[in-house]
Amino acid sequence: MSNSKTKIGLGLAALGRPEYINIRDNGSIDKSEIAFKQNTFSVLDEAYKLGVRYFDTAPSYGKGEVFLEEWNKSRKKHDAILGTKWGYTYVANWQLGYNGKHEIKEHSLDKLLEQWEVSKAMLPNLKYYQVHSATFDSGILENEAVLLQLHLIKKETGLKIGITTSGTNQKGVIASALNIKIENEDLFDSFQVTYNLFELDTLEILRQVVSQGKTVIIKEALANGRIFPNGKFENYKNAYDILNRLSKKYNVGIDAIALRFVMESLQPTYVLSGASNSKQLKENLKALEFNFIEDELILLQSLNAPVQLYWEERAKLQWN
Repeated sequence: MSNSKTKIGLGLAALGRPEYINIRDNGSIDKSEIAFKQNTFSVLDEAYKLGVRYFDTAPSYGKGEVFLEEWNKSRKKHDAILGTKWGYTYVANWQLGYNGKHEIKEHSLDKLLEQWEVSKAMLPNLKYYQVHSATFDSGILENEAVLLQLHLIKKETGLKIGITTSGTNQKGVIASALNIKIENEDLFDSFQVTYNLFELDTLEILRQVVSQGKTVIIKEALANGRIFPNGKFENYKNAYDILNRLSKKYNVGIDAIALRFVMESLQPTYVLSGASNSKQLKENLKALEFNFIEDELILLQSLNAPVQLYWEERAKLQWN
């Protein structure tokens, strides 16, 4: 049995909207809103039954936030811990094959106030309120009005205020966010970061964050599906051989190998399962059932891709 402090949480990015950036293996699923809602509720119920307690969503995950709030109200699970975000708006409006950006980013005070008004309905189970994809470009880290409003929300509710990051600049954004203080207190208590076998750029700074006792939540631990053997990515052929070998040795899927790697290499607070159905969720949770030996961990760490290449590949993935 595993000895990691890390818990597996459930992210709703693929559950709340009919199309998402990943390598989806089944193109023939029912993409109606009713079917998605039923599936989301059944995955949430299953996750809770299997011991998952952290559930992470965002207004831009289609109906992800609405579904989670409704599930939370109807199930009355007092120990469920919810996290959401602000800063992106879902605009694809459930149109399949929507041409254009599915979500629009806006880190303004107006957007914060508008989305907080909706998200606060998840209190008291809501514990994490995060800036969705903080970047230098969006100016969020220098926007005093927004930072003061976040501080006010934190004081009034006791929420942990967080950021999520993406892209080649994750390290720099985290470092900047760590330096933001209001009334002599760190503003940000929580960091949700893309970190996985192929993207280890943030390892050192995240170790610092962990050692400061802040919350670290890892997303995209499966590299949007790129960890699964795939003819499109010749550069990972060696990685696929190693992952296949370990998968056979521990009698789990490659997904569990990748999640376990995150747990053991970093020991974050949570690593998110992005499961889009109960079967995937159960496979993901097998990551809790074994430990690597040290040589295996070192070998897995060597699979890291150059950060620029990693994000260029991600940018080319299709919404499906």
